[in-house]
Amino acid sequence: MTSNEKIVLALPKGRILKEVMPLVRAAGIEPEPAFEDKDARQLRFTTNRPELDIIRVRSFDVATFVAFGAAHLGVAGNDVLMEFDYPEIYAPLDLNVGHCRLSVAEPKDLAGEDDPRTWSSVRVATKYPLLTRKHFAARGVQAECIKLNGAMELAPTLGLCRRIVDLVSTGATLEANGLVEIETICQITSRLCVNRAAWKTRADEIGDWVQRFREATDAVAA
Repeated sequence: MTSNEKIVLALPKGRILKEVMPLVRAAGIEPEPAFEDKDARQLRFTTNRPELDIIRVRSFDVATFVAFGAAHLGVAGNDVLMEFDYPEIYAPLDLNVGHCRLSVAEPKDLAGEDDPRTWSSVRVATKYPLLTRKHFAARGVQAECIKLNGAMELAPTLGLCRRIVDLVSTGATLEANGLVEIETICQITSRLCVNRAAWKTRADEIGDWVQRFREATDAVAA
């Protein structure tokens, strides 16, 4: 990273992007028109701030771009930050958006006769093997994790495993697929994260953007 290169802000695609954009704009950042164009194929966008560009990537990839210095700042859920646990990332600010939870779920007919407190081992499909293993290991349960990147709810119905660990917001997707929550692992919100090296080498610039997002978050909360 050089001091004269543009600051790069990594934002996640999908639901969280819609929730975080009011904060981005409140922090004084307005992306170029192509950012709102659904037919646009570009992933990097200029903004009204000549010193700052935005990249739009998958939510899991935000942490990787920030950790390896390809982006200086990013917005990522604490589920992603905890799963990767990159020491190169500092997350100084909870943006109070993207509220959901990481939960264990299983078929309704199984839930009525099941007690998680009696488990000694469990097989689950999840996008979060590290978090899942840590959660179960804390109470002496051995977790075999089958890594999936989507369509988690299909795993029990197709016999891949009996349980899943996934993000839950309203629970509607679980219900539509005959599943119910039986345990919450952690609550999730999106955080502003910073590359630690960038924070040291460009302290004034990075610090200014952190403060802008802090003020924007406080203003929206008020």
